[in-house]
Parts: sequence; structure tokens; C-alpha cells
Amino acid sequence: METEQQQSESINASLSQGTLALEGTDTLNLPKLPPASEPESQWQYISRQISQFLEQLPEYLSGFFKDYKQPLITVGLILTAIITAKVVLAVLDAINNIPLLSPVFELVGIGYASWFIFRYLLKASTRQELADEIQLLKNQFVGE
Repeated sequence: METEQQQSESINASLSQGTLALEGTDTLNLPKLPPASEPESQWQYISRQISQFLEQLPEYLSGFFKDYKQPLITVGLILTAIITAKVVLAVLDAINNIPLLSPVFELVGIGYASWFIFRYLLKASTRQELADEIQLLKNQFVGE
């Protein structure tokens, strides 16, 4: 009975200190587990995942741009060309809808085409002059 009373007193003393240990054991050298944390709520988990993704987003984007630099530039140039063509066509359509302006532009075009034919295409010497000018422009742009 005395032994049971001593064990219950040691258990009660251990409980009051916050740990449960057997009598006669050295609890200072035993590994201790960290206190149990509260389980993470779903919103905390999602917000943590989002914040981790946003922290790494600049690294992802820079790596993506390094890997696909040339195709991205090509796609950008194609999109720019398409947008430019649409804007030019919209402006020309708007100009075409102005009364009497469309026939004036047609007359200017017919006049310029007539002058070009008369100036460069009727005689062989002027055709050679035109070919020389085209070759000169080609050499300026492309190089020799």
C-alpha cells in the first residue's frame, strides 16, 4: 500500500510539472518532442501556397523568357504586324467612305502609274536606268 501511495504521489507530482515520468528515471537526457501544433486550416494552406508561388514567380518568368526568347520575339512581331495591318485597313476604309476622296485617290494612282510607265518602261535605256537604281538600293540594304 505504501508503494502504491508513493507511485501515485510521484505521478501526481509529475503531472503537476507537465510531464509524466516513471520514478527513478532521468528525464533530462531523454529526447523531447516539440509541442503539437494546431492543424493548418484550408485557407491558411491555400494562402501559403499562393504566397510561395508569387515569391517564385519572377524566377519562373525569367527562366521562361530565357528558354523561349526567340519564339516570343517572333510571336510579338507577328502580332504587331497583324495589328498594324488591321489599323491601316481600318484607316483606309474610313478614308474610302469619305465622298469624292476615293475617286481622287484612284485618279492619283492612275496618274502615277502612267507617269512611271512613260518614264521608266517604254525605252530600253530608261529600263536599264531603273534596273541600276534597283540594284543600288538592294546593295544599300543587303550589302555587297
